[in-house]
Order: sequence, then C-alpha cells, then structure tokens
Amino acid sequence: MTKLYKIFSKIDTVHGYCEECEEESILVAIVSDFYRCTNCGHDTKQHINGRIRYMSLTESDKDFIKKHGKTEVY
Repeated sequence: MTKLYKIFSKIDTVHGYCEECEEESILVAIVSDFYRCTNCGHDTKQHINGRIRYMSLTESDKDFIKKHGKTEVY
C-alpha cells in the first residue's frame, strides 16, 4: 500500500444530501460530525435522529470548527 493511499484511507467521507446545492453528494469530514460538500463546498453538520441528516452550520458550529479544526478527524 502506498503512503498516499494510506493517507486518503483515513479521510472520513459519506454519501449524503446537501441542503445548499440540493444534490446527492460525497461529504468529506473536516472535524468530527462536520462535513463539507464536494459539489458546492458548503459546510454541514451531521444530525442523527432516527436517520442521518446533514444540516447547515450555525455560527456556534463554525466557532467550534475554528477551535478544533486542527484535531485529528476519525
């Protein structure tokens, strides 16, 4: 396994619906429970309540990412 492949295998990606561009998209984790749409670049928060939903971020969510954005994503 190449070094580059190992790096990319640790990236958390999910398939979900982006409310901003209204498209099914691949969402890439930027920190735990926060994802960025690969179609439009909109940041979303994962919400689990019987089903998984990706919602727009609030200002407090954006502040959390700024504080914790340097931590390892799992």
